[in-house]
Amino acid sequence: MISSAQILQAMQRVGQKLVALKDELNRLDAAMGDGDLGLSMSKGGEALLALIHNTPLREGEDIGKYLAAAGAAFNRAAPSTMGTLLATALMRMGKEAKGATILDLPMLSRMVTAADQGIQERGKAKPGDKTIVDALHPAAEAFATALANGAPLSQAGAAMLAAAEHGRDAAIGLRSNIGRASWVGERTINQLDPGTVLCVEILKTLVHPE
Repeated sequence: MISSAQILQAMQRVGQKLVALKDELNRLDAAMGDGDLGLSMSKGGEALLALIHNTPLREGEDIGKYLAAAGAAFNRAAPSTMGTLLATALMRMGKEAKGATILDLPMLSRMVTAADQGIQERGKAKPGDKTIVDALHPAAEAFATALANGAPLSQAGAAMLAAAEHGRDAAIGLRSNIGRASWVGERTINQLDPGTVLCVEILKTLVHPE
């Protein structure tokens, strides 16, 4: 079971990680896009931290409603393409958890799958397009499979992270087909996709809290 306190701790780690990744994401994005992904994600991370500080999730409150509010706050602070995608992920997770005051593992699995589906639908991207989906989709599948097979959360989380890392690395040799990066064309081949890096770093923060 995942408690409200654990949800807040996880969100805080993600918010802090997004702020810390600012320079690295800007550098990666400069090779394929506007070079401002880190700035956008940092603003989104700060919005999550502000929400946690100003309106923390209390025990017994609706986790789904809180995640939806977090998505809205993220979208306001980071109204970029990636900001919209992550906001959509949070909102889809919130919709899946609507009314829940504690999360069991099957619900958590459905929430991760909902985030993946939401990002694919909103971004009109699929695996192989060299986007965040190339890391998130295999991660969501690995997580769901591990939990369905009775793995404990720690083991399922490790499988999810490993799948995301494999997806990130497998996408390096691809050509970007979506968004501004697609304009760069062949130059995106053999470049790390910033979205896949972002996904891996978020999952790493969730799976291995420091």
